[in-house]
Amino acid sequence: MPTAPLNGVDLHYQVTGPEDGLPLVLSNALGCTMDIWDPLLPHLPEGLRVLRYDRRGHGRSGVPQPPYSMGQLVRDTEALLDHLALGPCVFLGLSLGGMVAQGLAIKRPDLCRALILSNTAARIATAEIWRDRAASAGAKGLGALADATMARWFTPRFRATPEFQTWRDMFLATPVDGWVGCAQAIAGTDFYTTTATLRLPCLGIAGDRDGSTPPDLVQETVALIPGAEFALIRHAGHLPQIEKPADYAQAITNFLTRHNLHLAKNARCCGARHHGHGPGA
Repeated sequence: MPTAPLNGVDLHYQVTGPEDGLPLVLSNALGCTMDIWDPLLPHLPEGLRVLRYDRRGHGRSGVPQPPYSMGQLVRDTEALLDHLALGPCVFLGLSLGGMVAQGLAIKRPDLCRALILSNTAARIATAEIWRDRAASAGAKGLGALADATMARWFTPRFRATPEFQTWRDMFLATPVDGWVGCAQAIAGTDFYTTTATLRLPCLGIAGDRDGSTPPDLVQETVALIPGAEFALIRHAGHLPQIEKPADYAQAITNFLTRHNLHLAKNARCCGARHHGHGPGA
């Protein structure tokens, strides 16, 4: 799979689907690789040009020394979309990826036709919580956080399945420097004021058993954007595209259909330029 040297880091990515398809960008949660989208892909409608990527410090991308800032994570994504000429896109960001989505739409609305903000918020937890987790990870490794993280991410029923171990192993394989750097970026981010300036189609998605970004928190964030919609995935936690991929894909498909977004990528962008709580992931 290809990598692109951007902003001083090699970003690993994969693009699939027809060249003239509507670009759909999938942006990962903290402690995750782009593999978290594998269960979803077979359920998505045909004709999409899907970009998945590993953000800095994760998966097969480079691991710069922390700290990282949210601005860096947004610039990485912006540079990758420009490099691949994949704007304007529908940008689906999950958890940390949803924060990147908000920052990108604020900075580069020309790249974003629509947002899907999944299991995320304008602000996630508190800076103190993230500092404590980063300190623990730095001193003891991610194993010290694994049990609590998995309990927030997945329902008890899913944690009892053989498949669960794959995702726990993914989390544990995350480079500590990458996890800590991105945790520091989350700690310093509050998009409440700027997200409220966005004017583009938006769908919020939440899992009803999410212990990281509960449904009320997701709804509070998407309500900042006039006309935003909301879908609740039942019997799912923080990564509903893994636990309930068909339901998750149906919510995406319904949103694309309602907004006539099954169009070629060179269709006109919908955005207008603007400058600029929960337990956490």
